[in-house]
Amino acid sequence: MLKIAVTGSPGIGKSTVVAKAAEKLANQPGFKIGGIQTAEIRKEGRREGFSIMDLATGKTGVLGSIRGSGPRVGKYHVNLEDLEKIGANALRSALECDLIVIDEVGPMELKSEAFVSAVEAVLESNKPVLAVLHRSSSHHLVQRMRKEFEVLMVNEKNRDELPEIIFARLRYKN
Repeated sequence: MLKIAVTGSPGIGKSTVVAKAAEKLANQPGFKIGGIQTAEIRKEGRREGFSIMDLATGKTGVLGSIRGSGPRVGKYHVNLEDLEKIGANALRSALECDLIVIDEVGPMELKSEAFVSAVEAVLESNKPVLAVLHRSSSHHLVQRMRKEFEVLMVNEKNRDELPEIIFARLRYKN
């Protein structure tokens, strides 16, 4: 089954590429997408954290914040409760969908064993996957995904056309 991952520098548009491709696929009749999407939380122009959303239900929580008490990644505290209740559960539920989106497999998400386990269950499934991978993680799960996925590097030159390329590949493989 087709498994595509995008990677690249911070802020280059990896999540945007995945979101645009997934949105185009979601507009196909009878095509169901599950998984997670992350986004920045900004206040007064400053990034204060990241949200996490279950794509199937729309349920949203906080993945990481400058305030909190969870494990630290840089200046952010990872909210393990939302990561597991929303993120890991969304991935397990997505096994019933036509495409599983994982935005992202990075340092914050990898702080949760439940999340890692949910991603491993997705990888063991026979479902197509579209994921965002942290560009330099040496975590065993990220290394596995680099071997098993077609990995596309997002850059300023290709980020506008990648959603259409990914859409076409996933649409014709299902």
